[in-house]
Amino acid sequence: MPKNINTPGHRPTLTKLHKLSIAGVATLGAAALAFSLVPDNSHTTTDDAAAPTAQVAYSEHQIKDVKAVVTGPLAGADLKAQAIAAKQKAATDSAAAAKKKAAHTVAAKKKAAEQAAAKKNAAKKQAAAAHAKAAVASRSTQRIKLETVAAKTYANNLDGWIRESLDIMKAKGIPGTYHGLHKNIMRESSGNPMAINDWDINAINGIPSKGLLQVIPPTFKAYHVAGTSWDIYNPVANITAAANYAADKYGSMDNVNSAY
Repeated sequence: MPKNINTPGHRPTLTKLHKLSIAGVATLGAAALAFSLVPDNSHTTTDDAAAPTAQVAYSEHQIKDVKAVVTGPLAGADLKAQAIAAKQKAATDSAAAAKKKAAHTVAAKKKAAEQAAAKKNAAKKQAAAAHAKAAVASRSTQRIKLETVAAKTYANNLDGWIRESLDIMKAKGIPGTYHGLHKNIMRESSGNPMAINDWDINAINGIPSKGLLQVIPPTFKAYHVAGTSWDIYNPVANITAAANYAADKYGSMDNVNSAY
């Protein structure tokens, strides 16, 4: 006799579908066996007495009912399985769509963050460039102010007038030295910027010599140096015009040693 392979105390678990299938098969088998063993109008006898027999009749309608009992649950189970599978597929598709949407959202946020960072960096660079430009402009302004503050000043006396005139002469390309200017000024006016000659030929002719270097008005006007005063008595204007005239006639005021 074959061994019982089932574990003692345990029975295999039957599902509802299994149970319905087994019941249906059993019913069909019983019906078939009845049809084969007990035909219509048959009877059996024994030695002692005849036993009455009862007819067992099965209609086509009953067979169909049996089939319905078996196939109905099977079809229902199949539909239920299909519904479950469809539900699982819908859930899977929904999860995949949600995952795809989430990935797209993350990518969009990352792109937006990168664009914002790039824009911020560009703005930062632009601000830095503007700051650097402003700093350069500020330094230039500071230099101009320093140069203005550091502008050369001159004493309001003979020494200061000669030195200021020499700087103008140098800028205009007019030759002359401090010694040459000083010696002629002392001979002509003794250093008096308001000096005037009212006795020489020029005075007789109505154009007296004036100022530190005794310049007549027509000569002052002809040799006036731009940037200086038009007042013939102005010390710097008088010296510079006279030096310009001497440079034209004698090469330099240094070459003048008497009335000129």
